[in-house]
Amino acid sequence: MSNTKNIVTIDGPSGVGKSTVSRKVAGALGYTYIDTGAMYRAVGLFLDRLGVDVGKPEDLSRCLGDLRLDLRPPVEELGDVCVLLNDEDISDIIRTPEAAMVASRISAIPIVREKLTEMQRLLGVRGNVVAEGRDIGTVVFPAARHKFFLDAEPGERARRRVAQLRERGVEVDEGEVLAMTLERDQNDTEREISPLRQAEDALRIDSTNITIEEVVTKILQKISEKTG
Repeated sequence: MSNTKNIVTIDGPSGVGKSTVSRKVAGALGYTYIDTGAMYRAVGLFLDRLGVDVGKPEDLSRCLGDLRLDLRPPVEELGDVCVLLNDEDISDIIRTPEAAMVASRISAIPIVREKLTEMQRLLGVRGNVVAEGRDIGTVVFPAARHKFFLDAEPGERARRRVAQLRERGVEVDEGEVLAMTLERDQNDTEREISPLRQAEDALRIDSTNITIEEVVTKILQKISEKTG
């Protein structure tokens, strides 16, 4: 992978603020933001609509051949990335706790991970990208020069997610969101293929008691120190 020095990876569990931080960091650097979580949510929706039996690799392989994903800049400055699935804008459809759970399950399927890892590497081939997800610094861009791992207490992550959804007019139960957060943590860390873990050369930042702006500042300072 060329231009690895111009790739920033931000990994971490669900609800830790990776998307918001990544958008801000990308904006400050003038880089492209790659939302890999949205890509997995889109694939989950794609397979669910088709009623595909995910236990049959041959069926998955055939269907994934018809998959077209396009990530576009958000309409609002710090909004979510626009996601087009086979030319349909599904940006709002995939931003639910249920879609996140589906994404967590299908992300454990080897052929799905292989497909999306290939797509993600193609997006990053020119460099100058900020990519966030679960295995970006360990699997997708292991040679990236700037790696970060964000973390926060599960209760705080659930609280943030509830606040985010309610701002969009979606009423959710905080207890249910916390339960989903804990289940997704278990799924992501215990799966056999590309489990969630911190890369050895990644800087860990605990955001439980600090603001998004403080996290962004820490990341930009570390990048500045490395680039000299």
